[in-house]
Amino acid sequence: MKLSGKVAAITGSARGIGKACAKRFLDDGVKVVISDVDADGLAATAAELGRPDALRTVVGNVARRADVDQLVATAAKEFGRLDIMVNNAGVARNRDILEISEEEFDEIIGINLKGAFFGVQAAAKQMIAQGGGGVIINMSSVNALLAIPALATYAMSKGGMKQLTSVAAVALAPHNIRVVAVGPGTILTDMVASSIYTSDDARKTVMSRTPAGRGGEPSEVASVVAFLASDDASYITGQTIYPDGGRLILNYTVPVKDK
Repeated sequence: MKLSGKVAAITGSARGIGKACAKRFLDDGVKVVISDVDADGLAATAAELGRPDALRTVVGNVARRADVDQLVATAAKEFGRLDIMVNNAGVARNRDILEISEEEFDEIIGINLKGAFFGVQAAAKQMIAQGGGGVIINMSSVNALLAIPALATYAMSKGGMKQLTSVAAVALAPHNIRVVAVGPGTILTDMVASSIYTSDDARKTVMSRTPAGRGGEPSEVASVVAFLASDDASYITGQTIYPDGGRLILNYTVPVKDK
């Protein structure tokens, strides 16, 4: 229970990786505030997780600064402080690069990158005001480094996330605030089902580039997040850790058997 007594806020936590992070933190003795634009999904997740003594919800859109500020303010009001911020909210669209509209571009960048920037700012201000430092964890992706044309806007946003993590880590180090990122590979979430596993051929293509031979589970990403949030990672800042089943180290394809 190395995180016991800490307070965390997590964006995009009605489902998938954000939900898994919330569960892991609660299991580790952390008090958690979860946030999502999907009010119904957020309420269902809160009911499933239980723990009314240690869990609060805030409905909000991370692309709006006021909503992110409200999330951080809720953590401070309900639990007295904020020690861990997880900027997890993200969306992806599978689209030909020539067909991306201005509205879609703004939507993806607004949620994935601007939302994370707002989260870094809001969390850092609270952590500085209360003293004692803290940890900010940004949810990146292997697509910060890979060039997949069908996920152009997503890849651009995650490339920006890499630099956001780096510059924020340097800027906030004097305040004893670590800023790190997690860059998952193909994790079995609703987003992957809708934007990446669009067909059986698409699934086989992804698996042909994944030495582990399977998609990851949200709980496996949550384990990395929990490690980075703990003092076990006290000398790690500005880095992105990639739980990807070997995706980034692979420079060839591997045979995939039908399952």
